[in-house]
Formats: sequence, structure tokens, C-alpha cells
Amino acid sequence: MSEQSDAPSTPSSALPEGGTVRPITRWGEPVMHRTQEPVTAFDDELRALVADMVATMYAADGVGLAACQIGVDRSVFVFDCPDDQGVRHVGVVCNPELFLPEGRDRRLDDGEEGCLSLPGAFVPCARPSYAQVEGQDLDGRPVRFAGDGLFARCLQHESDHCHGTVFGDRLNKRSRKRLFKEADGAAEDFPPGWPVGAG
Repeated sequence: MSEQSDAPSTPSSALPEGGTVRPITRWGEPVMHRTQEPVTAFDDELRALVADMVATMYAADGVGLAACQIGVDRSVFVFDCPDDQGVRHVGVVCNPELFLPEGRDRRLDDGEEGCLSLPGAFVPCARPSYAQVEGQDLDGRPVRFAGDGLFARCLQHESDHCHGTVFGDRLNKRSRKRLFKEADGAAEDFPPGWPVGAG
């Protein structure tokens, strides 16, 4: 997910380091629009993949990234994202299961949203203002993350990627048209192969 924040920086020990920045896969590629294969092996290969995802997310100035966004058909995402109180959340979720409020507890946030796989474009996208995700960490142990604001949006956005949904699928025709128009206008800033060589 592409959103930036001025949240204070803290060490990101929960994320593997030493990865290689990879080109970001764009909307329209088949891997972006299908349910991802579940993670079943919690091994060095998974850790290396996640390290590459982390390096790519930071190189692209994102707050979240799913494996499909570097062309890998695997149900896993990483994040480094603040909530509404400015608390920074950092982690990895394999095989995410998303839980959203219902009934009276459900409040919508229609803030702007962007995606690293359609860079340079942002439009309002209504989502619940609170979200919880459960899944597994890099060692296969259960993890749970929950929060509000941008972090809630991030958890939903990245979980969607693991199920083959891009946030443009959640927009009406008018908003989707505006989104693609913005992306076209920013295309020169994000050439094929981006963010490799960025900076």
C-alpha cells in the first residue's frame, strides 16, 4: 500500500533485513488478480522472500507490500505502518484472515488510498475504520494484528492482495476512471522496473 506518514521511527526488528529490491508488479498482471497460494513451508526460502519484500516496500516508500506485488504467488504480506495515534506497527502475516466490525461497531473511513502496484494515484476508498488480521509469522506461529486509521486500511488492503483483489475493484466507475487517469499522469515518475535503481 502506498501511503506515507510522519510517525516517529522505531527499530523494525520484527522484519528480516538484507533483502534485494525487486521490481513491483503492476495491476493487470495475472498474479495480481487471483487468490494467492497458502504458505505451507516456514523455511529459509520464505524468510528470503520476505526480506526482499521488506527491502522493496522501503525502496518504494510504502507502508505495506504483498508477495504478489513482486510477482510471487504466495499468501503473505509485510507492513510498517502507523495507526491513528501515531503508534508504529511492524510485522509479517502469512495466510491472513481478516475480521471487520459489523453492525453498530462498523464505521467507515473514506480516506484516500493508493497502491504501489498502480503508483502515483490516490482516490477515496471507503473501508471500515478498524480491522483485525490473524495469520502466522515467519516461523508458523499464530499472530494477530489490529488497529485503526491508516493501519486498519493497510491491513485490509494487503489482505485483499492475498485474495486477488486490488482496491480499484472496490471503486465505482467514476472513481476508478479518475484513479487510472492519475496513474497515467504519473507514469513517467514510475518507469518499468521501479523501484529498482530508485534514489
